[in-house]
Amino acid sequence: MGAPNKTTMILNGFALVLYLSGVLPSSASIFNFPAPTIDCVEAHRVCSVEPTCEALYRGLELCAEDAAVSPQAEQLASECVERRDALLAKHPSLLTCKCQRGFRKEELCLRIYWRVRLLPGEEELETSPYDDMLVDTHMASLVAASSFMQLGGENQCLKAAQDCGLYEKCGNLRSEYVLACTKPMPGTNRCNQHKCHRSLRRFLERVPEEYSLGVLFCRCTDTLCGERRRKTIVPSCSYHDKEGLQLNCLHQQSFCRRDDLCRSRLADFLNNCQPSHLTASGCLKDSAGLCLRAYAGLIGTIMTPNYISNSSADVSLWCNCEGSGNQWQECLKLQRIFTHNSCLRNSISWMGSLGLLPADITQPPAPRPSPLVQKDELLKNNHLPEHNNIVLDSKEEEELTQTEDEQEGADGGQFDVIPLYSERATVSNLGSSGTGGSTSLTTGPSKAMLLLLLLLSFSLSWL
Repeated sequence: MGAPNKTTMILNGFALVLYLSGVLPSSASIFNFPAPTIDCVEAHRVCSVEPTCEALYRGLELCAEDAAVSPQAEQLASECVERRDALLAKHPSLLTCKCQRGFRKEELCLRIYWRVRLLPGEEELETSPYDDMLVDTHMASLVAASSFMQLGGENQCLKAAQDCGLYEKCGNLRSEYVLACTKPMPGTNRCNQHKCHRSLRRFLERVPEEYSLGVLFCRCTDTLCGERRRKTIVPSCSYHDKEGLQLNCLHQQSFCRRDDLCRSRLADFLNNCQPSHLTASGCLKDSAGLCLRAYAGLIGTIMTPNYISNSSADVSLWCNCEGSGNQWQECLKLQRIFTHNSCLRNSISWMGSLGLLPADITQPPAPRPSPLVQKDELLKNNHLPEHNNIVLDSKEEEELTQTEDEQEGADGGQFDVIPLYSERATVSNLGSSGTGGSTSLTTGPSKAMLLLLLLLSFSLSWL
C-alpha cells in the first residue's frame, strides 16, 4: 500500500511545481487530455464481451433488416427504439464512435455506425461518420498536387495523367479501373458498373492524393483538356449508361441511403461541403481539402458526380427531377448541392490554381500518404527523379488486395484485374519550414523544468 501513496505524492509534487512556476493554470488538470475518438469496430468489440449488450445489438440488426424490406409497424418501430436506447445507455461509445475512410475494416465499421441509428433522418446525414481528427486540414498533399500543375499553355490534365503513369501504383490502378469500366459483360454491350465503381474507389483510396486528385481536379483552359478531365472516371460506365437514362434524384438518394458505404460518403459530403458566406473559402468548415476529399469519396457510388461539359468545371449528379410531384423543391435542393454550391466550386477552382485560399495561410506540414500506407522507408531507385520522395509499404493493403482478388474470382472473373506492379506509395517530400519552432523560451518554464528535475531526483532516491 506504500508504493501507490508515494507515487501519488510524487505526481502531486509535479503539479505543485508546475502551478507555482506559472506553467500550469490553477483551473487546468494535469492529465485532462482529450480522449481519442474510438473506432466503431473497437466499440462493438467491447460491447460483444457482454452478452446483454450483444443481444441488444443483434436485435438492432434485425430491425435494420426489416426496415430495409418494408416500413416498420408502429409497435415494432417502438420496440426497436427501446432496444436502441437500452443499448446506448450501457455503451454510449457506440453512438460517438467514428470510422476511417479507406481502412480495411471500413465497411464493417460503417455497418456498426449506422445500426445504432436505425433509419436516420436528413439531419443525421449532415453528420459525417468519418473521423476528421487525423485528416490533414492544411491540405499538404493537395498543395503538392496543385504544384504539379504548372501554368502555361500545357494541357494540365494530360500532364497529370502522365505524372500518374510515371508512378507505378497510380498507373497500374488507373489502368485497372479503365479496364473494369470499359470491358463489356459477356453477351452484352454494357459494362459492369459495380466492378467499375469498386475499381474507382480502390484507385482513389490507395493512390496518394497528389496523383489521384491531380487527375480529378486538373485546371483546363480549353475544351480538349476539359474533355480529358470529364472522361477521367470513364463516365460512360461510372456516371451514366449507354442509353443515357436518368433516375429521379430523390430515388437515386433513396437507393444510396440503403447502402452503408454510399450513405456514409453522402453524409461526409453534406457535412464537409456545406457552404457558408462567412468564410473566405465559402465552406462552413473553412477547408477546401475536406470538401475535395468528400467529393472524391462519392465517386464509385451510385451518387457519382462528374463534370457536365468540356468547357467548364461545373459538376452535377446524373439525375433529374421529373416525376417528383410535391417533392419538387426537395429534389431541386438536392441537385443544387452540386450545381450551385459555392464551397465545392471554390474548392475545385483552388485545386486548379497554384495559390492558397485566403483562409489557408499557414505553412502546410509534410504530406500524408493514403490511409492504407503504414511504414516509411527511403526509396533509392525512384521513377520520379525530379522530386525527393518517401516510400511507404503496406502489409494491410496487400491483405486487402488478396481478399478482393479472391472475391473477383468468385464473381466469375468477368474481367482480368491488372496485378499491382508495386505495393508502395510515393509521396513528394514537400517538408514545411513552419513557424511553430521559432518561439523563444521564457525564463519561467526553464526554472520549472529545473525544479521538476530536482524533485524527480529526490523522489527516485527516496523510492
